[in-house]
Amino acid sequence: MSAYLITILITIGIYIILALSLNIIVGYAGQISLGHAAFWAIGAYSFAILSVKYSLPFIEASVCAILITTLIGVILGLPSLRVSEDFLAITTIGINFIVQAVFNNINYFGGAMGIGNIPFPQIKGKMFSSAQFMALTYLFVFLTIVISYTFRRSWAGLASFAVKADEIASNVSGIDPKRFKIIAFAIGSALAGLAGILYASFMGFISANDFSFPVSVTILAMVMVGGENTITGPIFGAFLLVLLPEIFRPIHNYRMLLYGLLLVVMMRFQPSGFFGEKGIVWKLIRVKKS
Repeated sequence: MSAYLITILITIGIYIILALSLNIIVGYAGQISLGHAAFWAIGAYSFAILSVKYSLPFIEASVCAILITTLIGVILGLPSLRVSEDFLAITTIGINFIVQAVFNNINYFGGAMGIGNIPFPQIKGKMFSSAQFMALTYLFVFLTIVISYTFRRSWAGLASFAVKADEIASNVSGIDPKRFKIIAFAIGSALAGLAGILYASFMGFISANDFSFPVSVTILAMVMVGGENTITGPIFGAFLLVLLPEIFRPIHNYRMLLYGLLLVVMMRFQPSGFFGEKGIVWKLIRVKKS
């Protein structure tokens, strides 16, 4: 397998984790988030600092980075308890810009120069090959799918669906919306942190610009185009939106315009996404069966 193909597959795997993590917040709990790249950045920077500045091994640095991202995700998720809909979207956009500004302007985080020399994972002192790293990435993709499915089938998932459908009615029914919103943000942030670890380790260098607001829009587009509240949808969306810029490389600089147009078209004609409950894929399958 060529190095180029391995790189594309690793990139797809990282974005699958990101899309599924955002889907827990948006698709399951119904909380609008336009700043998910912030949690990705926190995971990546936490891992990079622990690995480069404090020389922690890959596993220890990864565990600590996920814990840090989860804690900060819970703290940054607190605004969702006070605001909703458009106000929550604006708040999460602000979080993204604040996190990016912190990493870009504080020297401890590398400032505008970013952080380099981030180590690749090792086994018994031997560095992973690219193919082994790809296998590790898809092991974590599988773990993310299992977590998403388990959450969806659990009491917390069912309660989150109820909060998404009608927060007032769920509150009257004895479900605490605040509790399940925070749980969704915690799980979504932890998985985004995991994606950040993989990204930082694979790239070997990160900067604040890697986690800008347009990246958050891209992740949200993956969820909405594929179909929120599903597992198949975000996976398909990640494949589609990572591959499209590669297929249309001559217009790579206009990818955000492409994503925006695709998102608008989907919201207008296929609001459930390709794999949503009322998506075009299931409609075609039902027609074929009949």
